[in-house]
Amino acid sequence: MLYLGIIIFIETRLVSELVFQDIPDIELLQCLGHGYLKQNLQRAIRLWVWLRSLYGDNQDRVVLDDSFSYADWRNAFFSPTHPKGEKIPPIHDSHCPCAKTTAQWLFTEKTGIVATHWRKLILAHTGIGESELDTLLQRRLFGVTRRSLQGDLEILAKLGWLVYKYQKYYRVSEFPPRPVTTKDQASAAKVGAYELSFMHEDLVGLAENHSQKINGVQRFFLKLDYVIPRSTIDAVDDWQYELRQLWAKTPVPPIKLTYGSARLANNVDCIVYPVCIYYVQRAVYLCAYGESPQKDTNWYNFRLDRIRSLVALEWTDSKLPSNLQQQYQQKSLPNPDDIALEMSKAWGFDFYLPSQLMLLRFDRQFCDRYVKGTERHDTFEEITYQQVQRLIQREIKQPQQQDLLKVLAKRSETDAYYQARIRYQDNEHRDNNLVMRLRAWQPKVEVLTPWDLRQSFAVDAATQFMLYQN
Repeated sequence: MLYLGIIIFIETRLVSELVFQDIPDIELLQCLGHGYLKQNLQRAIRLWVWLRSLYGDNQDRVVLDDSFSYADWRNAFFSPTHPKGEKIPPIHDSHCPCAKTTAQWLFTEKTGIVATHWRKLILAHTGIGESELDTLLQRRLFGVTRRSLQGDLEILAKLGWLVYKYQKYYRVSEFPPRPVTTKDQASAAKVGAYELSFMHEDLVGLAENHSQKINGVQRFFLKLDYVIPRSTIDAVDDWQYELRQLWAKTPVPPIKLTYGSARLANNVDCIVYPVCIYYVQRAVYLCAYGESPQKDTNWYNFRLDRIRSLVALEWTDSKLPSNLQQQYQQKSLPNPDDIALEMSKAWGFDFYLPSQLMLLRFDRQFCDRYVKGTERHDTFEEITYQQVQRLIQREIKQPQQQDLLKVLAKRSETDAYYQARIRYQDNEHRDNNLVMRLRAWQPKVEVLTPWDLRQSFAVDAATQFMLYQN
């Protein structure tokens, strides 16, 4: 019995020695707010204070056993005169924590948070209006009902910050994965700097200069086409949140996806290693390595709104595909830089498809107005009529080579000609975003190569012509 008592004592000491020193930056608040920061900002801040009271340093931590009830925490956290009923407590004691405003909790010498910088980040990331944020900051953070505070405890348990059993809450022995920024790290990184590294480099300066209102008027707007149906937006947000949690783990685990494949017209299971998320041409995609829906390539871009389920697996799982096991064992799992490198080699988001030469002919006037001088891809460049001839002779096999040279002989040397490397295998495996770009240029563009893409466009043009015949 004495031996068991010693074990319990040691475990209690180990648990209670965890110290929570995180500052409430955007990433942590998004984590505590379950990704819905605009709706849950005040609760996320309150959960941050909860964590300080449970795991903070000696100045912040309340005196509690490692197993406790809501009533135990309430009695330790608030002043002795704090009401114990269900209603929102009135201001009964200026020294009671329930009297402090949200701003008073946030902007202290101890947190080191600069109010103007923090406000700028919140406004930029949440879409909350300035007056709404001012109201929130002046609201009493713990001026809420007992039911709300009980709900806070339940959320902390759900997020892995507490364990609930035997009608008691227990402190954990290890914090759940989360983005960590301490006061010292924040000072070094200049908290409040608006991180825009994920954006196209040409837009960063524009966003930095105009992300905030000027004399109360918003002057910069970023309009994106977004085809995700409203009925699945919440699911997309949930998948992004879950992926963020997985990427915070070491090592990042493989996952099993159930995916609604448009090409297969069916749900299919794929075991993959999640690498990164891209917004490309109206939708959000997870770039992942392992299995594709058709099981014909190691890579695939999964549209988030078509993911039906997502389950984390262990690296020891026997169901992992051999290519994934090998990459893990060799410590050579892919990363976002690998994807960026492949996309730089050829035009198209489906970076795992073969790279092929594409030759285009444009109407000269159209090209000078709308194509010349624009950036499409590193490999997209204007070439001469003679260079087109040489490329066809060098790159295209017979009999297509002879057919293309005959076509070119009928075209004007004064037209505009371009070359590019594109992601293309055949008409079943091609980058549809690129194909849509080419169609948008029709009828002012002619695809010379790849040959079967040219033939496909010819069939499409004939079909379209029939539709418009009277």
